[in-house]
Amino acid sequence: MKDEILISVLRQLRDGYPRRPHHFPYSLALIGLRDVRDYKVSSGDTERLNTASPFNIKVASLTMQNFNAIEVAALYQQHTEETGQLFSAAATNRAFELTQGQPWLVNALAKEIVEELVPDVTQSIELSHVNQAKEILIRRRDTHIDSLGERLMEPRIKVILEPILAGRELGDVPTDDIQFVLDLGLCCMDPEGGLTIANPIYREVLPRILTITPMASLPQIKPTWLTSEGKLDADALLNTFLMFWRQHGQPLLRSASYHEIAPHIVMMAFLHRVVNGGGSLEREYAMTYGRSETIGSDRMDLCLRYMDVTLAIELKVWRQGERDPLQRGLVQLDRYLAGLSLNAGWLVIFDRREGIARLSERTTTEIAVTAGDRSITVIRG
Repeated sequence: MKDEILISVLRQLRDGYPRRPHHFPYSLALIGLRDVRDYKVSSGDTERLNTASPFNIKVASLTMQNFNAIEVAALYQQHTEETGQLFSAAATNRAFELTQGQPWLVNALAKEIVEELVPDVTQSIELSHVNQAKEILIRRRDTHIDSLGERLMEPRIKVILEPILAGRELGDVPTDDIQFVLDLGLCCMDPEGGLTIANPIYREVLPRILTITPMASLPQIKPTWLTSEGKLDADALLNTFLMFWRQHGQPLLRSASYHEIAPHIVMMAFLHRVVNGGGSLEREYAMTYGRSETIGSDRMDLCLRYMDVTLAIELKVWRQGERDPLQRGLVQLDRYLAGLSLNAGWLVIFDRREGIARLSERTTTEIAVTAGDRSITVIRG
């Protein structure tokens, strides 16, 4: 709510308040993403008034919390009682896992499934239906998801999401900005500490939204990574990516709105072109000793799935004044591959140091072997 609009609303409320209930509502409910107590009005050269909330006529503040797993199951059970259509335990558990109980997402998944994917109430709803509905919601970008996407360019959101997506520390971020992303439901506090993206659907949606402009800027790319049987050939994909990166990487980096992770965004845009219509690209949160690695891991992990092929990719950045991240990347990727039961993967190191060769000249590949005897294709660019 911008200052001018907020002031107009306040004037109307205060003007009509003494005349209740004649010609003015006796009570009003203001529904939004933030508690009205958090709204302040800018004044002069300062960003905030040193006063309490201008909504000083507030009686009560109610917040709709995320559902827990039991509540999600109970909600879906209501559909079963009305129609007889069953949700399998695996489907219900997956819905909670993907949404973490976010009310709109919980309902949107179920609505897509029962109205579009499985309208026959004699057919039970299984795990595969939930996964399919998730992909549809992400691609379609309904109002809720679209409104979150519009927020990504706001400076106070960008200053938090950019380091989270890059796996870096937040730095000196105002506590009000942290509270703002928590109120929006974009992020949550991990039970073991640290700020993280609120749920797996948002983890896929937010980076994917950031790739829209780079994807629109992509040149035409023939799917040379597919075999005559339509399967993914990882070696052919590597060769195509190297040619693409050498020729188009530098100009495309300028199209990314989050400079800190510009190479990551461009690569994700390329990979989304690869899986378009035939697979999925997931932004993974690697696990270390049972704990999710988010802030401070200095990495981004991607999992490309295409039919029976799974390709794990770890992205790292070599920044000015830092050491070559190769060895740390190999250790981290080794753990990541172990979790996916894979014996090979890609480690992509984006060199962002100053005074180095052009991208077309410094893009190279080599093979490395991890301590777990896994074969890693190291891509430097």
